[in-house]
Amino acid sequence: MAAFAQINPITDICFLVEDVERASAFYVDRLGFKPRRRAPGFADFKGAGITLALWEIGHIAENTGISGRKAPPGVHKACAAIEVPSPEKVDAAYAELKAAGVIFQAPPQNYNWNARCCYFADLDDNLWEIYAWADGGPVGDIDQSD
Repeated sequence: MAAFAQINPITDICFLVEDVERASAFYVDRLGFKPRRRAPGFADFKGAGITLALWEIGHIAENTGISGRKAPPGVHKACAAIEVPSPEKVDAAYAELKAAGVIFQAPPQNYNWNARCCYFADLDDNLWEIYAWADGGPVGDIDQSD
C-alpha cells in the first residue's frame, strides 16, 4: 500500500468557527492574513506557508453531515485538509484509507462549492478532509490585484 501521508502534503488548516465574519475580521485585522476565497459559511486566506481556512460549524454540518455539536469555550476546534490533484484522486485516497481501517463519515461526494470531498475523524475526533476542485476550479476567489 502506498503511504498516503508521504505523497499528499497537508495543504490547508481549517478552523471550525461559530461566526465566519467575526473570525475573518480577527485574522485579517489582527494577524494580517490576506483574503483569498469567500463563500457562504466559509473563508480562506493565504499567509506564509499553507492555506488557513475558516468554516462555520453550522455550515459544514448542514452540508456534509459532520456533527454540528459545538465544543464548550476553551476547547480547540480544527479541521486539517489535504488537497489532491483531481476528484478521482479523492476516490482513490478514500479507497486506500478505508482499506487501511479509516472510518469515513460517508463516501466521497460532490459539494456545491465545486469540490469533491470526503471526511473522517481520528480517534480523538479531530476532523480531516480530503478534497479536489471539480472542473472550473474553486469558487469565491477574491481579486488580489492591488
